[in-house]
Amino acid sequence: MINDKYYNRRYVISGIAVAIVLIYIIKLFMVQIIDQSTKEKAESNALVRQTVYPSRGLIYDRNGELLVFNQPIYDVTIVLREMGNDFDTLAFCDVLGIDRETFDSRIAEISNVRKNRGFSRYTPQVFMSQLNKVDVAPLQESLYRFPGISLRKRTLRDYTYHAAAHALGSVGEVSSQDIKKDNYYVQGDYAGRDGIERTYEAQLRGIKGEEILLRDSHGRLQGRFKEGEEDVPAQAGTDLYLTLDIQLQLLAEQLLTGKIGSAVAIEPATGEILAMASSPTWNPQLLVGKIRSENYARLSQDETKPLYNRATQATYSPGSTFKVIQSLVCLQEGGIRPTTEYPCSGPQSTPIKCTHHHGSPVSLEKAIEQSCNPYFWCAFRDMLQKDGYGVDNEPFRKRYQLWRDDVMQFGLGQRFTDSDLGEQSSGSIPSIAFYDRYYGKKGWKAITIRSLSIGQGEILVTPLQLANEAAIVANGGYYISPHLNRNDSMKSKKHTTSIDSKYFPLVREGMHKVMTNGTGRWYNIDTLAMCGKTGTVQNPHGKDHAIFIGFAPKDNPQIAVAVVVENAGFGATWAAPIASLMMEQYLFGEIERKPLFNRIKDAVLNEHVTQW
Repeated sequence: MINDKYYNRRYVISGIAVAIVLIYIIKLFMVQIIDQSTKEKAESNALVRQTVYPSRGLIYDRNGELLVFNQPIYDVTIVLREMGNDFDTLAFCDVLGIDRETFDSRIAEISNVRKNRGFSRYTPQVFMSQLNKVDVAPLQESLYRFPGISLRKRTLRDYTYHAAAHALGSVGEVSSQDIKKDNYYVQGDYAGRDGIERTYEAQLRGIKGEEILLRDSHGRLQGRFKEGEEDVPAQAGTDLYLTLDIQLQLLAEQLLTGKIGSAVAIEPATGEILAMASSPTWNPQLLVGKIRSENYARLSQDETKPLYNRATQATYSPGSTFKVIQSLVCLQEGGIRPTTEYPCSGPQSTPIKCTHHHGSPVSLEKAIEQSCNPYFWCAFRDMLQKDGYGVDNEPFRKRYQLWRDDVMQFGLGQRFTDSDLGEQSSGSIPSIAFYDRYYGKKGWKAITIRSLSIGQGEILVTPLQLANEAAIVANGGYYISPHLNRNDSMKSKKHTTSIDSKYFPLVREGMHKVMTNGTGRWYNIDTLAMCGKTGTVQNPHGKDHAIFIGFAPKDNPQIAVAVVVENAGFGATWAAPIASLMMEQYLFGEIERKPLFNRIKDAVLNEHVTQW
């Protein structure tokens, strides 16, 4: 037996060695098999992942007419590591049509890690962007001469018609806030900035793809990794079908040329917007690509505010067009009956004058036809005073709240929150608190707010709300919120007023007589039963505004229209003919009244309007 006190230690040493080997084996197993991060880091040094941008969804009108499509553009990218010391900079500049100073400046910008946090000499960097086919054609033919240079294809919007700019919206570069809110975007990406392009951005933008390129040990690109087997194709955005009728839209914009105002047409039964024109407007092509920033600045500085969507954002007193709602609410709340008559002394009437003599006494139907101010003042007064004033004005205040609630059921004084229209003003139907603040609870009576009876005073509405008002009367008491996406059925979102359906035929008949015997008779179409109501709205800043609402045919309404022409005087002179021509175009497919069309189209009511 070996008598060595160290002899047995060999087993301990062997055990330690085996343990160390096992630890290394386990560690290698964890690193190479279980933990993929090391593999990914190694691959990241060998692979270049490039984004493949999807084509944006196309946009069509209600009849399948293509409105918005895509045109190819190209980004010139560079990999500084691959360019080498013998890169022919002057030849490269000559091909792109730039000078050496521009080249050096752009390289400096790209290399500035504070401004370009994604900078790497080993990965593609955007040198120039948004070049069209003509711009890049010389470079495509000579790419082989310039190592490290490549082209990346993207798309920009293009338009079949130079119309509907406010409704369609535009696409622009994303902001830092957009990137923070949605990790889909990175710096340099594009997204819808306004209009339908913004509302339906998630559907239109599509899903990005990825192309994986292989890089050698010197950082040079060697082609596609695994021949593209692991590439992820981009998925194009979803196409969108709008409710717009582009021919009607074009007509509306033509008729508003040289004027400031708007026109909205709605299909009453569905709430689908057939046309939404705001003037002045602009060619949507002006806000595409490299010229977007410059043109946006010019449009923003125009004193007539072409970027402002007057159809949904501008607010006006509704004037006599409000008498339609006033009639229905006063009937519903017992202020008047269908047979109620009131006297009218024409311009000698008090406290509210009538604009002309038309006989007396006046029935409701005749009052609508002749737009009799005293009738609607009396109806409004009797509705509010039905229960008297009582203690502390409370019975009167309750009747006013009842009136206000009924009026707001017509979509006034609020935005259409279930609609896909982005920029909307709510307008205003003054509250009890509003008048209490000015007059005190006991200080205001029907006479105090008499201007409301004829759509003046503190009432404010948008042209979109006016068109919706016409649609409600056409439908006999309900509406579906105006909207632009025809793919999205809104019929389940039906809004019904509290007005009894039996009152609508009487009001419709009065509106029909406006077009046959009243202020709209000059623009009536003999073969079409039209209903309408004109309005001339006082404007403290200048000439009165012209307003018209209407629908046709009377017994089977297919189109409801509202038109506002600012500083144009009588509603019957300018707003009514525009609406009448729009109805003719939509219902008959053409305009036969060419002299009327040319007179309205060629009239310039505001010389400051720029045709963009």
